[in-house]
Amino acid sequence: MIRRSWLRRSLIATGGLLLAGVATLAGMAAWYGRDLPTLEPVTDYRPVQSLQVYTADGVEIAQFGAERRQFVPIGQTPPALQRAVLAIEDTGFHEHAGISWRGLARAFVANATGGMPQGASTITQQVARTFFLTKRRTAERKIKEALLAWRIEQQLTKPQILELYLNQIYLGQRSYGFAAAAQTYFGKPLDALTLAETAMLAGLPQNPIYANPISNPARAQRRQKMVLDRLLKLGWIEPTEHAAALREKLAVRKPQQVDVHAEHVAEMARRAVVERFGDKAYTEGLRVVTSIVAADQRAAHEALRDAVLAHERKQPWRGPEDDVDLPADALAAERVAAQALKELHDDDDLRLAVVMQATPRRLELLLAGGEAITVEGDGLRLVQSALAGKGPSKLAVRRGAIVRVARHEAGAGWAVVQWPLADGAFVALDPLSGRVRALVGGYDFNRQPFNHVTQAWRQPGSAFKPFVYSAAMERGVMPDSLVDDTPVVIADGSGREWAPKNSDGTFDGPITLRQALARSKNMVSIRLTQALGVATVRDWAARYGLDRERQPDNLTLALGAGSTTPLQLAGAYSVLANGGYKVDPLLVLRITDARGRVLHEAPPPPPLDESRRVVPARNVYVTTELMGEVTRSGTAAAVQVQLGRSDLYGKTGTTNGAVDAWFAGFQPGVVAVAWIGHDEPRSLGVGESGGGLALPAWIAYMRHALAGVPEVAREVPEGLARAEGGDWRYAEWAETVPVPHVYDDAAPNGR
Repeated sequence: MIRRSWLRRSLIATGGLLLAGVATLAGMAAWYGRDLPTLEPVTDYRPVQSLQVYTADGVEIAQFGAERRQFVPIGQTPPALQRAVLAIEDTGFHEHAGISWRGLARAFVANATGGMPQGASTITQQVARTFFLTKRRTAERKIKEALLAWRIEQQLTKPQILELYLNQIYLGQRSYGFAAAAQTYFGKPLDALTLAETAMLAGLPQNPIYANPISNPARAQRRQKMVLDRLLKLGWIEPTEHAAALREKLAVRKPQQVDVHAEHVAEMARRAVVERFGDKAYTEGLRVVTSIVAADQRAAHEALRDAVLAHERKQPWRGPEDDVDLPADALAAERVAAQALKELHDDDDLRLAVVMQATPRRLELLLAGGEAITVEGDGLRLVQSALAGKGPSKLAVRRGAIVRVARHEAGAGWAVVQWPLADGAFVALDPLSGRVRALVGGYDFNRQPFNHVTQAWRQPGSAFKPFVYSAAMERGVMPDSLVDDTPVVIADGSGREWAPKNSDGTFDGPITLRQALARSKNMVSIRLTQALGVATVRDWAARYGLDRERQPDNLTLALGAGSTTPLQLAGAYSVLANGGYKVDPLLVLRITDARGRVLHEAPPPPPLDESRRVVPARNVYVTTELMGEVTRSGTAAAVQVQLGRSDLYGKTGTTNGAVDAWFAGFQPGVVAVAWIGHDEPRSLGVGESGGGLALPAWIAYMRHALAGVPEVAREVPEGLARAEGGDWRYAEWAETVPVPHVYDDAAPNGR
């Protein structure tokens, strides 16, 4: 009887408590419901999205904006990701009305007892919290969260709510939404993720710092396993899929890891978008598709850096970059070294390191990433004298010195190197459309953002000579014409004389045009320009797209003493590659908004018809024949030796004092220009040349670009005929005997 009475009283008390709780919740709901915000941020979702730049084949180059986010409609979100997120975050998402009553009850109890609420929220509640509420855990927030969730469920469909969640939730590393996280952690779009990668991302929302795959891989794996186990328990994946996903070894990207180095391209694209759309460019998720081809860009970037580093390896040791005082205690020394390295600019290839111990035969170093390495033997070649105590003290390599190291050329071990003083540029175009296939504006954008491809106006040197020869051929000078290669001395009117030399230091007397270009004879170019007239050559070069006003109004024009940029020179060589048509370089193909609507699209390239012709077809054909001799037997003979194909044409360029080193050339399907030099013009060194410095970068890129591409046999245009010696001439001059010649006192063949 006593027990029944106690039970009755307990039930009455419990019921009273529940009724009181319900009444209290209702009261709180009414009270807090008065100042709930409008639902416009979710009903008219406009996420803050960064500007994204892509290659033509879909590889992300860069993002500009405070938040990394890429909006993906729910219809384009992989079902596997949706299932993984629901499995770990809200299994009953499609059944409930947006509210976790258990969580709400916890909030009530916590409020009554003074505790803090714990427990899961529905995805709808998380959406409400993310868009409208603070992260402070209070009963008030929990109730407002439930009220907002209920209202959201009344106005949006389940797919719309899930779409908001998947695109808005923070997932670490400045990444908002799963599409951004997929790029951040795996360098992939959502639809390319494996089940294992999907499960790891799905485990992030609960605590993206605790389970971060980059900073806490072990915790991330444990969270990933929870997602996979949950999917298996729900029957949403098969046991074989579960096992395979657990076995898969994930390749998580390192912070700041870049798949395609195209920083100068990204900056060009950013400027183009900002000019068109203003500050909206950084917040509305605009996407820019450039003409860059990812594999070409990688090849160009590597080729240019290798060329610049090859030049740097010839330079003497200039001393450590900096130094730090290391305490005697080993652990304390490591901490001090690590802190010093954090404040400096590390590099993917030229790694920063602090010397922890130094002897004449061995260096023990600590890398910026915390790895301890040893350098000895041939890896010490650059600093051998500095280790031996020879030379000025500023060159000494001792404990605490901060130096650069790189993987040894032979592939085994490390070598001490130094940051290059010279810089470079590389650009490749499609000569038929003008589309830029690759563009590297300098050795390192972070250290020097100046874009040498588009902004560096430099002397092209002998790379200008094909335009002189092209002009001469319109006046009757043919490949087998003889031109006098003897010294030229010209008075400038002030008592001074200009007495240029040939780069090889020799003079050969009468020489054919073919031989002269192949051997880059300066005297021949000067005599041709002298005979044609400087104005004629300037006008002819302008046909190719070179800026006439930047070309000198004197005979130094013949030696390329004017100015051009690598991009402009590539455009001029495109005219030679495509048979005589002017094309405009094109980088930005398309700009779309966050939902894929096209805001700007470059028109398709116009056909190469006679309305776009700037140089006669036969002139281009014969000029390029001479340039083919350059790559067969001339200053760029390494082209044929290393690439082993006959459809390659080009010209080396070295300016006075080896200040600028160039190689410009093409295969009929691709034009490429490489330049090496200093930002402040000065000599690259005695004996340096375009053939020695720039040509290796061009060859390395072309080896990639032409892999699997068959040789192209060019069609001979009308108006040409073979002369008796086998060289091409214009048909009307094919029978001319003797061959046209150019001497000091003669215009070209009198024409």
